[in-house]
Amino acid sequence: MNVKLYRQILYKINFSFTKTAIGFGVIVLIASCNTVKRVKDGQYLLTENRIEVDGKVNNKERVNNIPLQKPNSGIGSFPLKLHIYNLARPNIDSLFEVWLDKGNRRNRLTNTLSEKQLIKLKKSALGFNSWLKRSGEAPTLFDESKAEKTKNRLRAYYYKRGWLYNEVNYSVERDSNKHAKVKYTVTKNKASILDTLKTTIKTPSIDSIYKLNVNASILKEGQQYDEDNFTNERVRLNKLMRNSGFYFFGQDYVRFEIDTFKSKSTFNTDLFIDNRSIREGDSTRVEPFKMFKIKQVNIITDASNENLIDGKKVKDSITYNGINLYSFGDLKFKPKALTDAIFIKKGDIYRDRDRTQTSQYLNQLQMFRYPGVDYVPNEADSTLTANIFLSPLKKYKLQFAFDVSQSNIQTFGFAFSTGLKIRNIFRGAETLDFSLLGSIGASKDAGVRRDAFFDINEFGGSVALTIPRFFLPFNTDKIIPKYMSPSTRINVTATSQQNIGLDRQTLSSIFSYNWFPSDKVTNNFELFNIQYVRNLNPENYFGVYGNSFNRLNEIARNIGYIGTDETLQTPAPNPSFAPANTFISDVLNNSTSLTPDNQEYIDVNNINQRQDRLTENNLILSTNFDYTRDTRTDLSDNNFSRFKTHFEIAGNIASGISSLAGFDKNANGRYELFNVPFSQYFKTELDYIKYFDLPGKKNLLAFRSYFGVAIPYGNSDNIPFVESFFAGGPNDNRAWTAFSLGPGRSKNTNEFNEANLKLHFSLEQRFNLFGDFDGALFIDAGNIWNAFGNVEDDPESTFTNLKSLRDIAVGSGFGLRYDFNFFVLRGDIGFKTYDPSLETGNRWFTNYNFGNATYNIGINYPF
Repeated sequence: MNVKLYRQILYKINFSFTKTAIGFGVIVLIASCNTVKRVKDGQYLLTENRIEVDGKVNNKERVNNIPLQKPNSGIGSFPLKLHIYNLARPNIDSLFEVWLDKGNRRNRLTNTLSEKQLIKLKKSALGFNSWLKRSGEAPTLFDESKAEKTKNRLRAYYYKRGWLYNEVNYSVERDSNKHAKVKYTVTKNKASILDTLKTTIKTPSIDSIYKLNVNASILKEGQQYDEDNFTNERVRLNKLMRNSGFYFFGQDYVRFEIDTFKSKSTFNTDLFIDNRSIREGDSTRVEPFKMFKIKQVNIITDASNENLIDGKKVKDSITYNGINLYSFGDLKFKPKALTDAIFIKKGDIYRDRDRTQTSQYLNQLQMFRYPGVDYVPNEADSTLTANIFLSPLKKYKLQFAFDVSQSNIQTFGFAFSTGLKIRNIFRGAETLDFSLLGSIGASKDAGVRRDAFFDINEFGGSVALTIPRFFLPFNTDKIIPKYMSPSTRINVTATSQQNIGLDRQTLSSIFSYNWFPSDKVTNNFELFNIQYVRNLNPENYFGVYGNSFNRLNEIARNIGYIGTDETLQTPAPNPSFAPANTFISDVLNNSTSLTPDNQEYIDVNNINQRQDRLTENNLILSTNFDYTRDTRTDLSDNNFSRFKTHFEIAGNIASGISSLAGFDKNANGRYELFNVPFSQYFKTELDYIKYFDLPGKKNLLAFRSYFGVAIPYGNSDNIPFVESFFAGGPNDNRAWTAFSLGPGRSKNTNEFNEANLKLHFSLEQRFNLFGDFDGALFIDAGNIWNAFGNVEDDPESTFTNLKSLRDIAVGSGFGLRYDFNFFVLRGDIGFKTYDPSLETGNRWFTNYNFGNATYNIGINYPF
């Protein structure tokens, strides 16, 4: 067996499965430039559908999707998938045999390869050919019969929209290159208007309810005919009646008769709602609809298939708030926990929405497997018995996760996490979640000698309790009814790092309330959000923020403070950055040649301020409110808006208590709790996203605007680092990497640039290239600034007035996305279009090239 020869043969006959992007592109462009190579004589390749409505070309996607035949898809006017398909050979099986029989090739291959390898060689050829056909797209051959059907479909479309007497024709332009272009011409003529709407409703009680709600009718006199309006009115009436006690009502009882014969410009409509039809054996009788009431509400708390099929006897039962609870074993839930989830009440009329809200509430508890609500009608007294079947999920759920990672601070690392969920922990449908996380890794830090290979680690854990109601000493049902699904969440989290940055320890606790006023609005109120951040190794600041350390060394050498080959660090075996801090102290105490007017003095002062901010321990006691309104109906909806707002106030209660109690202030004039100065500030964020659906497949325009500001006051002179804003990155301004942009027009080289005011805008057009590959063109604009006395900074970093808006950075670029259905893999290339850090005359397009571009990889869309 000659493996080398076998591989050479595969390469020689071009049946290799390498399929690299460059090679494949060359093949498509060179070998398959003839789009009609698979079009027989007498056939024509459809290259264009053109729809003209009243003399104007129509570009609406909905209308352009009506033709039954569409030109082959591709990039713009280039039918890429057709070219791929044309690469496939229609008779590859026989061609392979011909190639094999050429000369003495079959004998040579038979002597060199085994029979099994020769068969595999042929399968490779056939397989690649099949792949080309599957990946490509067969030519769309013009079909006269389908054009005729399209004509009728267009006529029906405009008829349904109110142009009842529209006219549609089509013409075909065929050329000598076997190409065909089809033009459909639509003349809408005058639209038909609803003149009179009459009703004939057999059941008096239904007629009364209709008249009470007639103002909500979708059909209005003087309105243009639209078939969707009749469909929606039928849906409205069905919903109205089924929420008014009429259990047996359905859309089939609502019908319309439309009279269009009297005039071409107007029409009359009769609405009919018939009586209830009841089938009894082979006969049917008709009677007026009756209004049904709820006679009983029963909850079977452990309605598993095993309990129901085996016919077990009920062991435990209780009646609470007029609802009967039954259990085949011991009742594991407090009655109130279940009855609070039930919107169906004894004595109420039947309402469909009560069933829907009950199902939604029970599902949100995450306690049961597919809760069911069934009604048993009693015709004798027009009542219903509601039976609610609950099958509890397992009380305990254990989860594990493991990951291998690499980052800018470690060459290799492991991360693991585990979680335990306990349902119904206090028998009130509460959920208790425990989670532990940990990671170990090998550090890239060569400046500090460490004996262990895995020299960095992070460990943490959290406990979270979710209560399916507001945990308050008073009732809030009148303010926030239970249909808003109110809940309480209490969370405590702790983490600890070693040899990561400044070796930070954090402890946080959140007490929050959540509720949903509608299916579009979400509210979250954090009554208490407490965060404590402790830096165990602040002496390593210049080991983490190397750019600041390098700048100090540069200044110290320039003024002769140290030699040209020296650094502000003591050498091994006990390295220390104490000389750097001594140098800062000497500069700020005017013990060097630098004066406050020197730029180098200002740089040292800025580095000192930043060091103080990032190394101090933080205690944040805040109250937050988040409001979200999202009009998106589902994942396919590309015409929606989303508005989010966040308000946060920190330190007011602590400041008030400290002042009233007469607590002493520290040397910096700040109150302390547990020997840590607490932060005091106001913070708000506004985030608005709007999607516009455009003509074409997966073609849309997305816009985002964002504003955020955090203002320190009282006990704080600046904002904690964890509450600051940054700019740049794959979900922000994509022409800059994360944390590299700003503040303002400054030329900072800090590893993490942050500030307390932010503006951001993005405009992105997304479109389909072919198959699951999508493209995007985008423009991002924004920046961060220091404001409201956040830090003593140079004017280039500070937002002073509207003229500071000149410092808004602009990036633009393009992206390629692949849609996996459950997530999108995204690659974006951002170019610095307007760089405020450059001199005024050189800000536009100076670094607009691939060498200075930023390459972003992300999961899902940036907004």
